[in-house]
Amino acid sequence: MGRQSAGDTGAVNTVLGPVPARELGVVAVHEALLSVVPGAEHAFDVVIDRAEVFAAIAGKLREFRAHGGGTVVDAAGMFHGRDVRLYEALSRATGVHIVASTGQGPEEMLGGYFLTPQTNPPTPWPAERFAELFAKEAAEGMVVPRVERRGAAGLVATAATRTGMTATDESLLRGAARAALATGVPVSLRFGGDAVRELDVVLDEGIAADRVVVGGLDRAEAVAAGVPFEVARRGAYVAIDHVGTEDAAHVTDAERAELVAGLVAEGHGGRVLVSSNATGVAKGHEGNDLPYSHVLTAFVPLLKAAGLADEDVRRILVANPSALLSVR
Repeated sequence: MGRQSAGDTGAVNTVLGPVPARELGVVAVHEALLSVVPGAEHAFDVVIDRAEVFAAIAGKLREFRAHGGGTVVDAAGMFHGRDVRLYEALSRATGVHIVASTGQGPEEMLGGYFLTPQTNPPTPWPAERFAELFAKEAAEGMVVPRVERRGAAGLVATAATRTGMTATDESLLRGAARAALATGVPVSLRFGGDAVRELDVVLDEGIAADRVVVGGLDRAEAVAAGVPFEVARRGAYVAIDHVGTEDAAHVTDAERAELVAGLVAEGHGGRVLVSSNATGVAKGHEGNDLPYSHVLTAFVPLLKAAGLADEDVRRILVANPSALLSVR
């Protein structure tokens, strides 16, 4: 079942095993396939029919491929509906590569087991315990509950609390960085209250900046403060990953295009990623029902109108995610 990781082969860990990075094609780098609020699967009013879920997600993946897409990254982590066997079947049926993730966060989304409530007072897991948990999934395969390990995780995804990084969040960030260092996969950090400070915590563990992507950087307050440029200047990847979402918390797609153009103009084109944070199927919450192809069909024309050349667009959609996801 491809339990081994890609190793130092210029390959990427997908749910069907290592794939040469050059074969990924256009990558939707921050998406969700099956997204379930932890515990919702046990609710009386939530039905998860695997055949219906498969059909719905397969349709979206096929549409993505029809528009030139090659790979979807499920960046939701461990306990938000991740179904590795389902993802294997989806990849085989649609021809779309699927990269799944390990990791957790922020603190409010953790179960009590990870907060060790048996201590008095309750204390968070230390970073090393999170590192061991995440690294095992990236090196030996992701856990299918009560069954086995399957394909290796392709990245470690974590997030910090929106109101400010907690002690548990810091353990998660440090654990994610250590797991990435041990296994060669990258870290995906969905920033909370202070992207630069949270990035610094990850970098403090000794991981190279070009192995880290900071997500959520199209939030309005981050753009207004110039945070995407500061993250790029530190050498990390900047994820403009809510393309298609236009609300009070985020900038518009037109503003996103201008932001990307500004990053490219400042010399950071090799550190930009774009995605939609789209949801294939959501249970227990309202998902983001954009198609995975939204970036290709609606945002790429805006990028070109903002002055990006075809080679800039290809770098952002193909070369940058390929470099990030390559195990090394």
